[in-house]
Amino acid sequence: MLNNISEAIKEVENFSPKTKEDIEVFRLRFLAKSGTLNSFFNEFKNIPNQEKKEVGQMLNKLKNLVKEKTTNPLLSNKTEKKVGLEDLSKPVANNCIGSRHPLSIIEQEIVEIFSSIGFSISEGPEIEDDWHNFTALNVPKNHPARDMQDTFFIQTNPDILLRTHTSSVQARYMQKNDPPIRTISPGRVYRNEAVSSRSHCLFHQIEGLYIDKDVSFADLKQTLLYFAKKLFGKKSKIRLRPSYFPFTEPSAEVDVYWGLETESDYRITKGTGWLEVLGCGMVDPAVLENCEIDSKTYTGFAFGMGIERIAMLKYKVDDLRLFYENDIRFLNQFSNSI
Repeated sequence: MLNNISEAIKEVENFSPKTKEDIEVFRLRFLAKSGTLNSFFNEFKNIPNQEKKEVGQMLNKLKNLVKEKTTNPLLSNKTEKKVGLEDLSKPVANNCIGSRHPLSIIEQEIVEIFSSIGFSISEGPEIEDDWHNFTALNVPKNHPARDMQDTFFIQTNPDILLRTHTSSVQARYMQKNDPPIRTISPGRVYRNEAVSSRSHCLFHQIEGLYIDKDVSFADLKQTLLYFAKKLFGKKSKIRLRPSYFPFTEPSAEVDVYWGLETESDYRITKGTGWLEVLGCGMVDPAVLENCEIDSKTYTGFAFGMGIERIAMLKYKVDDLRLFYENDIRFLNQFSNSI
């Protein structure tokens, strides 16, 4: 038996694998249930006691050699090149760092800007009821303004829907908190629109709300000018154009001056140099009363913007769908924006 074990030891010591398959065949030959090692151990119990010490030492040596060859075949550079396996004990190369999504980057920038001037963050459900999404915001049943937003309703319950804006979060916040209120509501919203380079059935918004005594339109304008200068640069200019929203009065669209320095600037701004970035206005007194806030004592302003639109402007992306396709070539461009 000693001769057989000695020959097995020599064979294992001379074993030099060239492929992964060689290693697997070797492992099965020696370590399988019916393999060489088990055969030797089965014979071990039948040998005389005076020989067991020497035979046992030889068996342990054989076992350790087999284990070494099968669990760590990369004992030398020569073997490593032949086998083509990776040494898992090597330190990991830190040369592939992930990045945040561009929409997350822009959202965080906006949140930080408004947080720096005292706005808190409020969140609410994406599956909303009709009252918080429409009625509380001065859009009662059969109101024409409901046609401004194509809504996804839950078929089994027409009073439950996917929220069309994060203004519903503001309605909930006003019900639960007394003025002064200063909050922003980032989140995902849904509208039944055709998917194209400029629109999608889901997108992200950040809406802001400020309610206190003696809040004026001038406060709104200065807040938005501060925001524009922080996000787009100190030389940024804004302009306000009259508009209509059912939950604010008066209402306005806000444009940022983009410039006309390149052909792309002419195309994006349609030759005007101005780009629309958000909507805003003074909170309608009816909305305050719906949310149990005294409209004779308090006034406020609200604003809302699409994160995708801001990201498209800042990163000069001309197709909104790129944000949702998870194309690694597109996303890798933002790896330095962490």
